[in-house]
Amino acid sequence: MPDTASESAPVILGNEPGSFPHGVLAERHPAIVRQVRDAFPHDPARREALDALLASCADGVIEPLPADADPTGRDRDRWAAWGMDAYAGRSWYDVPWLWAESHFYRRLLDAVGYFGPGPWQGVDPFRPAKLTELDAPETDEELAALDGLDRVPAGERTRALLHGSLWGNRADLGFRLSDRGADTAGKVDALVADDSDTLWSLLPHPATAAAGPTTLCLVADNAGRELVPDLLLVSHLLAEGRVDRAVLHVKPYPYYVSDATPGDVLDALRRLRAAGGAAAAYGDLLWTALADGRVTVRAHPFSCAPLPYADMPGDLREDFAAATVTVLKGDLNYRRLVGDRWWPPTTSFADATAYFPGPVAALRTLKSDVITGLSAATEAALEASGEPRWRTGGTHALIQVRR
Repeated sequence: MPDTASESAPVILGNEPGSFPHGVLAERHPAIVRQVRDAFPHDPARREALDALLASCADGVIEPLPADADPTGRDRDRWAAWGMDAYAGRSWYDVPWLWAESHFYRRLLDAVGYFGPGPWQGVDPFRPAKLTELDAPETDEELAALDGLDRVPAGERTRALLHGSLWGNRADLGFRLSDRGADTAGKVDALVADDSDTLWSLLPHPATAAAGPTTLCLVADNAGRELVPDLLLVSHLLAEGRVDRAVLHVKPYPYYVSDATPGDVLDALRRLRAAGGAAAAYGDLLWTALADGRVTVRAHPFSCAPLPYADMPGDLREDFAAATVTVLKGDLNYRRLVGDRWWPPTTSFADATAYFPGPVAALRTLKSDVITGLSAATEAALEASGEPRWRTGGTHALIQVRR
């Protein structure tokens, strides 16, 4: 990254009233606290802690992790290294938005007693919402759509599953391949950048022995209906021989409401296997691949860090360096990949990710302000489209790859 990055692209803060980050801190976070408070019969001490966090969201300041936040002390040490000493005592709104969001979720887990000791230790406060979504009728419909995919050409099937993973819980869009820009009525394509051909060049069909084993690292985003299409894509790539081995990175503990944890992977896998038809076949393949080591699940502590991937530790860097390609899913991972800054939209994606230790791809639905890698024509079309929330509304998506 250039030394002038901080001047040309300031870090995104949440201190501008009316901005998207400000709304997250002022409105979304309090709503999440209330949702968690209502979802469980927490004891008075836990409810008092949740109320204190709710009050802090309104007009409080960042506080260090309490002494009982982590019985081992390791997580407190990590947060100290991640900037706690620099930001403690400051307003939630005046520190980097990425940092403030991450710290909020860590403090929410403290409030509900996730790290224990006590009866709420290890209880995911977001689990009821995750399971409700996973068991929704819409999930049945999306899984049933898989039964028709074997009747389309192989290339179209691969593209459908890639787009299913891209759009997450709008995965049905991935199975309707005829009208790429239908969502925006011809104003601008829903897919504002598409490097999928480059991605497939990194994962050729079939992977040849001469090229050596092909390893896909997939850094997952959300659980539930958004994780299911990620697992379907991995299963498909294994079945086609494009990938010999896959490493699925998830969060070590609940994070950002719906981010996937190892337990969520198991829930999604069970959902696939119970669905019958093609969905069950995909699930069975993954189950076997997990058992024989072709698929592994990892939950590195840095996955919940309030920092960009440019600051990743050496062991995680080695993991990504060993992959044929690392695919980062979702909006939060994109913010961490390129840096959560006010980049000019035409900033080169390759330049923004030059630090990454191997080929990297981003599959992302746009749900926050940060964006790189757009052509000047695409940026102009989006600005002229009359869609004021094109950066944050989830109506557009991108596939970006740096070899």
